[in-house]
Amino acid sequence: MRWMTSAIAILFTTAGLAGQVPRPAIIDLWTSGKPAFGIYAPNENAGPRGQGPRPAVYTREGGEKLAMNPLYDFVFLNLEGSYDGAAIKAIADGLRSASAAGHKALIVRIPPIEKDGAEAARTRVKEAFDAGADGVTIPHVRSVDEAKLAIGFFRDARANVWSPANRTGDRIAMLMLEDPAAVAQAREIADLTGYSILACGIGSLAQALGGDREGAEAGTQKVLAEARRATLVDMLTFNAQDAAKRVKEGFLA
Repeated sequence: MRWMTSAIAILFTTAGLAGQVPRPAIIDLWTSGKPAFGIYAPNENAGPRGQGPRPAVYTREGGEKLAMNPLYDFVFLNLEGSYDGAAIKAIADGLRSASAAGHKALIVRIPPIEKDGAEAARTRVKEAFDAGADGVTIPHVRSVDEAKLAIGFFRDARANVWSPANRTGDRIAMLMLEDPAAVAQAREIADLTGYSILACGIGSLAQALGGDREGAEAGTQKVLAEARRATLVDMLTFNAQDAAKRVKEGFLA
């Protein structure tokens, strides 16, 4: 098993967009039942610390550095708080550099639908794929109807999504459930078609539950059970202390 700091473990199915970058190797790992390991793209802003959050900076050079590490199967670019299309292209270009140790997948998390509306989210999904992302994550999906809407964004982007019904896909579509009402609908959402990963945002769920970590863990396990039943991948952050446990539970990355 490969270990890394600040890594995230993800269990999921994949997606694809014709005519762009090749099918990422993580899809083959998941197809064979093996976990993939990745890391959050680090903020490259070298500004002073201790004065509040630093605006995120992502560069091609940063992507190239990540690309050279053979321990990473994917890089997770978190743009949920502040979307930046140029950052996607910069990291994607860096990951495809000549010095890259294999084809690492780039998964981009965009802001939730509720933040800027459906049309903004739809545009961002297509823009992310066009900029070189292998997958897009839509966080804070609140209901079955919103999940259906989100899945439609991938169809509109003409992404060849890897899913239980399309094992030849080459792009990744990921939905996250992060509040109690959404987790309660996990079974119905898992039964939808056209996407790759169903994940629970355990930190956000704990916050929504007033800091109840045990309740958040129960929600995470509920989503995992539904994802496995539907042969979807499930994603979860992990650390060196619980990685082996999470892989044993069935998280595939």
